[in-house]
Amino acid sequence: MKLIIYTDGGSRGNPGPAAIGIVICDKYGNVIKKYSKAIDETTNNEAEYQAVIFALQKIKFLFGKKKAKELEIEIRTDSELVSKQLNHQYKIKEKNLIPFFIKVWNLEMDFKKVFFTHIPREENKEADRLVNQELDKKTTLTIFN
Repeated sequence: MKLIIYTDGGSRGNPGPAAIGIVICDKYGNVIKKYSKAIDETTNNEAEYQAVIFALQKIKFLFGKKKAKELEIEIRTDSELVSKQLNHQYKIKEKNLIPFFIKVWNLEMDFKKVFFTHIPREENKEADRLVNQELDKKTTLTIFN
């Protein structure tokens, strides 16, 4: 079985308030689940990595450890940096990203196959919308508190 996962992470400011969004689809592109959540203040790149980590953890939780071993996962992200680093095409120059890379690498072992695809931002609109929705909520809460 193959799943296609759209991930996005972003922060307002760099670093700043941050959020992640993921859209889980079957191999035909039919949406199975959507998730978003606010995360701690962080950089854009860290948020992008955290979205990938969250996606892999959610899939393992949804399908269970045994079924996860049979899944092929394609993670689609509009972050060229994250996709190229996870595909071992770019070196990791920012030391703060190394723990995130290691976490993803360890999570990959729970699945049959995981690969990463860089996509244009226009193809990642729903995950991006989820991120902005969370950031808007967070900003509104800050203003009224």
